[in-house]
Amino acid sequence: MNLSFHGAARTVTGSKHLLSLKNGVNILLDCGMFQGLGADTDSLNSDFGFDAASINFVLLSHAHIDHSGLLPKLVKEGFQGKIYCTQATAELAEILLHDSAEIQTYETEYINKKRADHNLEPYEPLYSHEDVMNAVKQFEIVDYNKPFKPAKDVSVTYTNNGHLIGSAAISISVTEDEKETNILFSGDVGRTRSPLLQPPSETPQADYIIIESTYGDKHHDVSFNHIDNMLEWIKRTCIKKQGKLIIAAFSVGRTQEILYILNQLELENKLPDLNVYVDSPLSLKATEAIKRYPELFNDRLQEILKIDDDPFLFKGLKYVEQSEDSKRLKESTDPCIIISASGTADAGRVRHHISQCLNDHKNTILMSGYCSSHSLGGQLLQGAKEVELFNQTITVAAEVDALSGLSAHADSDDLLQFLSYQDPEKVKRICLVHGEYDTQQAFKSRLEIKGFKNILIPAQGEKVELQNEELVLNA
Repeated sequence: MNLSFHGAARTVTGSKHLLSLKNGVNILLDCGMFQGLGADTDSLNSDFGFDAASINFVLLSHAHIDHSGLLPKLVKEGFQGKIYCTQATAELAEILLHDSAEIQTYETEYINKKRADHNLEPYEPLYSHEDVMNAVKQFEIVDYNKPFKPAKDVSVTYTNNGHLIGSAAISISVTEDEKETNILFSGDVGRTRSPLLQPPSETPQADYIIIESTYGDKHHDVSFNHIDNMLEWIKRTCIKKQGKLIIAAFSVGRTQEILYILNQLELENKLPDLNVYVDSPLSLKATEAIKRYPELFNDRLQEILKIDDDPFLFKGLKYVEQSEDSKRLKESTDPCIIISASGTADAGRVRHHISQCLNDHKNTILMSGYCSSHSLGGQLLQGAKEVELFNQTITVAAEVDALSGLSAHADSDDLLQFLSYQDPEKVKRICLVHGEYDTQQAFKSRLEIKGFKNILIPAQGEKVELQNEELVLNA
C-alpha cells in the first residue's frame, strides 16, 4: 500500500492524494483544482500525475473548489467510479462546479480572442457544464458515522469536521495480508468555536494521518468580537467617509458568516440604514442550500433560529444576479456594502468592484479569509501601492484590511484539539498537507512536542510506502 501526493503539497490548494492498494484498488482522496498559483496554475491543473481511468473511487471531503474542482475533468478523462460524499457536499459541489464551468467558458472566450490575434491554437477549458453533469451522476451519498464498504477489504467512515456544511474527516480501514491499517484524512478542519457550525467530531484511532495545516502556526483570537468589528468598518467607511465597503468573500461558507454577522447587528438594532448587496448569483444558491441543513448548525445558532427563522436575512439586503445590474452597481457612488466573490479577489465580480473603488480613499476593501501571496487579495494585504487589473495599473488609495478572525480553518490549537483523540504512540506517521512550507515546519515542531513522530511534509509527487515507512520519490 502506498500514498502519493498530487496536490495541496506545500501549498494550500489542489487537494488530491492517491492511496494505492496491493490488490490494485486506487482510492483518490479529493480531486481539487489548483487556484491562485500564478503561471504554474494551468500546468498543475492540466496533468493529474496519474491515470484518471485507473481510479476506482473518490472520497470527497467537502465541496470547496480546491477540493472538488477537478472532478469533472477526472470523469472527462475516463474515471467511471463512484464519488462518495455527504448530501450537503453533493448539493454544494454541484452548484460550485457549474459555476466553475461557467467561469472557464467565459475566460476561454476572452483568452481565445487574444490567441486568435496571434494565430495561436485555441485554448480548451478544463471541462464543460456537460462534464459537470456527468460527474454529478457519479455522486454516492453517505451519512456521518455510518461505515460503508466501497471495495473489498476497505471500510470508510465519514465524521463531521466542522469546516463547511457537509464537510467531513474520512477514516479508512484497509485489510492487506490479514493486517488492518487505519488511515485518517482530515480534509479541512473547522474551528472549535465556529460562528455557524458544530465543532469537529471525535475520530477513531489511526495508524497514518493526513492532516491539513493551513493555520498551523497561527492562533485565532477567540475573544475577538466580529459583530463590533463589522459595525466599526461600516461606520468608518459608509457613514463617516460616505464610501463603499467592498468585502471579498467566497460564496460558500464565508458569505454566509458575514450575512449572519450583519443579521446579528439588525437583531441588536445596530445595523445602519444602508443597502447591502451580495453580488454573486452563486452566493444566493449556496445560501439557500446551506439553510436546508439547520441540524448542522451549532448550539448558539439553534437558539437564534427559535427567534429568527432566517439568520442570513436582514433589512437592506439585496442579491445581484444579472451582470447588467452588477455593472450599474459598480458605477454607483452611493455609500453601501458590497459582498462579492472570489475571496482572494482572483476571479469573479469582486475584481470589477475593486478596480472601480481602489483609487479613492473614501472606500475600503476588506479581505475575509486566507489569501496567498500570489493573489490580488494577498498583494493588497501586503501593502502594494499599485496593482494590475484588467490590463490597467491602478493606484491603491482605498483603505485595505482583513476581517480579523473570520476563518473556517482550524488554527494550531484547533488542529491539536482535532488530534487529541489520537494516541501519538499508535500513530506511525503524520503527513502535513494543505499548508505553506514555513507554516508546516512550525506545526511539525508543535506536533513533536505533543509526542508525534515521523512527521512528513510531502512535496508534489512524493510517495510513501506505508508498510515499510520508506519514503520514495516519484520519477
